[in-house]
Amino acid sequence: MDDLPPGSHATPALLMEAPGALQKALAVNLHPAQYGSIVEIGAGQETARYFFRAGGAAGTVAKTMSAYDMTFSDAIYGRAPGGRYVSRARLGRMLEHEFGLLIERLEGRRESETTFFAYAATVAAQGYKRRSECHGWIGVRMQLVPGGPPHDIVLHVRMLDHDARAQQEALGILGVNLIYGAFNHADSPERLIESLADDLSGGAAAGSDRIEIDMIEFSGPAFALCESRLLNLHLVRSWLTRAVMFNPDGHVIQPGEALHRKDVLAVRSNFRPVTRRHEDMFVAGLAAFGGDAEDVLPVAEMTMATVMEDGDRVDNADFLARVDTLTALGYHVLVSDYLRYFRLRAFLRRYTQGRIGVVARLDNLRDIFNPDFYSDLEGGILEAFGRLFCDKTWMYVYPGRGADGQLVTADNFDPNPAVHHIYRHLHEAGRILALPGVNPAVLDIDWRAVLPALRANEPGWAKQVPPVVAELIRNRGLFGFPSEASR
Repeated sequence: MDDLPPGSHATPALLMEAPGALQKALAVNLHPAQYGSIVEIGAGQETARYFFRAGGAAGTVAKTMSAYDMTFSDAIYGRAPGGRYVSRARLGRMLEHEFGLLIERLEGRRESETTFFAYAATVAAQGYKRRSECHGWIGVRMQLVPGGPPHDIVLHVRMLDHDARAQQEALGILGVNLIYGAFNHADSPERLIESLADDLSGGAAAGSDRIEIDMIEFSGPAFALCESRLLNLHLVRSWLTRAVMFNPDGHVIQPGEALHRKDVLAVRSNFRPVTRRHEDMFVAGLAAFGGDAEDVLPVAEMTMATVMEDGDRVDNADFLARVDTLTALGYHVLVSDYLRYFRLRAFLRRYTQGRIGVVARLDNLRDIFNPDFYSDLEGGILEAFGRLFCDKTWMYVYPGRGADGQLVTADNFDPNPAVHHIYRHLHEAGRILALPGVNPAVLDIDWRAVLPALRANEPGWAKQVPPVVAELIRNRGLFGFPSEASR
């Protein structure tokens, strides 16, 4: 295949099947228009290596480079913002610089049908001595038509392999998948996302046990109609990550950027819609949690089980309505595939060593103390609680009503007799606490009654939700609120 000339339109037999990394690299090399630079810092020239191994790279690669030394790197790209060399900002400077050089030096000097691209990666991979979080920012800036405007695809990746060589290999495959996907699947970002795991999984249709992509962003005219939050939700659906996060501005954010060095108070519900009861869970929870308000991050968490309908379908408008109303109240929103709380705690602990508080409703507490919920764990419910309360983690129980209508709190909760002694231990040790200071006027608000009421625009529904939420629902027709024409 090395004998095939750059730009050849020949189609080798191996390209007829679902392509792997080498086949994808070859397909790009043989394309007459795709030409660009590949710069990688932190894990070797792994992506570039695939293009050279595939053959015909002279038709694709204008330049490859690794500026490992900080002084050299700063001289090329400017000082790293905040001194962080593995960051979104650093990646942005790399893409800007490298793509700018291509246009400056080669535009008008190559064939008029050339579509230029710049691929960049800044990575903290496994070091010779260092054992810590291995992650990186990866992106590509490319033209989709010759002479056209640039488009960016940027993602954050965690490397899950345990040795440096395997991580380098995975990064190389991911880089090839991204470049190939950018040119071949730009019209279907969902398909592009799924293709990022090609050659990285154990045979599943999507997902990978070698990498985790917990944030992706598309920008440029061709992606103007893409809804970034839905595309990031697709990362979870494709098993490329277990959780994605949105900030109070409604933008996608890499979880580590939001959670770093923060105390976290998480409230789990489906928020369909967010009610005054939900708001009270945050208000009372933050008051009980204490600490400096600037250091405590309130997080509204939804599980995929509450987002998916009929097991495999997402109502996009409904999902975005939940995110919009929660961010309007100033909360970060986390969508996770962590059904059990100890896994949620492990996810949060990955990014912060601060305190973790969880506000749980009474029905949550009943599920948590159901031994059947942990039948797949070798250590059963004991293992689950050992992992949930192993460090600075507390659970605050929002009161509810028992079958007899009486108020039930953490203080008088009666769990399954088989685990009664475990509950008493955790309660008496101060790990599970009754949430004080709740507003009795909102205690009985139930979203399951509010949702049909707002859809029918029945009197009084707006008093069950925060004012800013009621305004959003009315103005934008969220959650099926009737439009002016139908009222």
